[in-house]
Amino acid sequence: MSRSACLLFAVVCVLPLAQSADKPNVVIVITDDQGYGDLSCHGNPILKTPEIDKLYGESVRLKDYHVAPTCSPTRCAFLTGHWTNRTGVWHTIMGRSMLRENEVTMGQVFKDAGYATGMFGKWHLGDNYPYRPEDRGYTEVMRHGGGGVGQTPDFWDNAYFDGSYWHNGTPEAVKGFCTDVFFDYAKKFIKSSKEEGKPFLAYVATNAPHGPMHAPEESAAPYSSLNNVGLQNFYGMIANIDDNVGKMRAFLDAEGLTDNTIFIFTTDNGSSSGWKTFNAGMRAGKGSEYDGGHRVPFFIHWPNGKLTGGRDVEPITAHVDVLPTLIDLCDVAPPAGVKFDGVSVAPLMDPDIAVKWMDRILITDSQRVKDPIKWKSSAVMTSSWRLINGKQLYDIKADPGQQSNVASGHPAIVERLRKFYEDWWTELLPTFQNDTAIYLGHPQDNPARLTSHDWITTKMTPWNQSQIRNAMNGAPNTGFWNVLVYEDGDYEIRLRRWPETAGLPINAALPPGAPVPGQKAFRSTPGKPINPVKASIRIGEVSAETSVNPGDKEVVFDLKLKQGKTRMAALFIGEQGEEHGAYYAYVTKK
Repeated sequence: MSRSACLLFAVVCVLPLAQSADKPNVVIVITDDQGYGDLSCHGNPILKTPEIDKLYGESVRLKDYHVAPTCSPTRCAFLTGHWTNRTGVWHTIMGRSMLRENEVTMGQVFKDAGYATGMFGKWHLGDNYPYRPEDRGYTEVMRHGGGGVGQTPDFWDNAYFDGSYWHNGTPEAVKGFCTDVFFDYAKKFIKSSKEEGKPFLAYVATNAPHGPMHAPEESAAPYSSLNNVGLQNFYGMIANIDDNVGKMRAFLDAEGLTDNTIFIFTTDNGSSSGWKTFNAGMRAGKGSEYDGGHRVPFFIHWPNGKLTGGRDVEPITAHVDVLPTLIDLCDVAPPAGVKFDGVSVAPLMDPDIAVKWMDRILITDSQRVKDPIKWKSSAVMTSSWRLINGKQLYDIKADPGQQSNVASGHPAIVERLRKFYEDWWTELLPTFQNDTAIYLGHPQDNPARLTSHDWITTKMTPWNQSQIRNAMNGAPNTGFWNVLVYEDGDYEIRLRRWPETAGLPINAALPPGAPVPGQKAFRSTPGKPINPVKASIRIGEVSAETSVNPGDKEVVFDLKLKQGKTRMAALFIGEQGEEHGAYYAYVTKK
């Protein structure tokens, strides 16, 4: 959003904070499942985060900043400036975590402005064309698959330490803890961008401290007295992130980049594990419509832009504001034809002016279903009020713990917030049927590798490798992929129970994988054998069936497909009719 557009939202509108001929660089660190209370600068009595505390003391802080209650929904809004439900991303699995291709991402905006753009770590907005970060404006990518290390789309048997990640689309073996790897690749990218004389956007999105809880032993050791292995390693992962934040800032100092770099630290939703220990006075945690589910830290530091000094911004802000604000601060062109749901909050952060800000209304919700449900797990918010699920009203200033429902005493406020939601829902409702679809046969992703993570099901899809090993099945847990056949032609479809890199027969059992520090890793689950006698495939109106023999690693179908959007379902079927979906499918246009 341009500065002139700010006049729609604030009485005072200002010129860019910096008038340098050099565009500012941007480094964003966004962590996974770390809540507002999971920082010592916010009062956590156990966890120590000295480097982030130092950043807190030097930054401008958005004190009432809100995201979605879960991973993918936050990321889509953060990167596009659009309401989560507008983008098609309202879940973390089941085909509802793929960012619609018409959405313009932060990466694309900054790439178009001449920036080098890098994405490191957790994407979680699609693993196939056209949803991958390399399809969405990022020129350098080092990421795991799916929503976390060891999830179904990830490289087989990854478990936080060592393993392989996708480097610009190609699996690359690495050594070390995942967070260390992603920060190290980000630093290499920053250094090369500096050498090329290009401004850069480095989006460092850690999968830590998302479960399962694994941390370097030296990071978890200070918390060994806690009688909870998961919490020990949750805090250990955050301690490791803290260390990496400190190293990144020292690196920027050494490279002479700090003064003209916008450095952001934030998280993607409320705490998954720490909120019951300390939650900064808020109610609930990850996944909740109460503040503990979606109010998170946001610190921004930029010496050249006067974003320093340890100052708080009090009015309510949200994930949809980040891209408009960065466009404003960096003085880059907004994407043509795009109307943001968020606004630039740069005027609120300017230390030289007093802004009379609007009384904004914002919405967040936690859908986690196939299709959105009206009022489900919703919060309609202002700086003073929270309307929960359309019924409960909380005076957030007087009652930050959201214990006293005062809806009956404030009918006018309830009505105002309900009307805003009703109008919002009415506008978005027609878009819900615009399902995303994985491209088959596109030159940028041929062969396409499909996984059960993106099945559309009625209950739960096998989204991590433990569930693949356990042969999770049954009608509620087996579904179909939405696909878009790119063009007419001959296609080869290879169905597998185990991924290609495992190299195992469909009927094979699999011993547990090696353990890593912390909780049980996904790969520690023994792989159950299955014994299918036939396999079936259906893509739109085209269907086929063939036998499966013991020792077969895959079943291959050669089909003629017509261009267009349709559904694809693939099954392995046993002698007694038991069905397992083909957890992995490889589709090649010949």
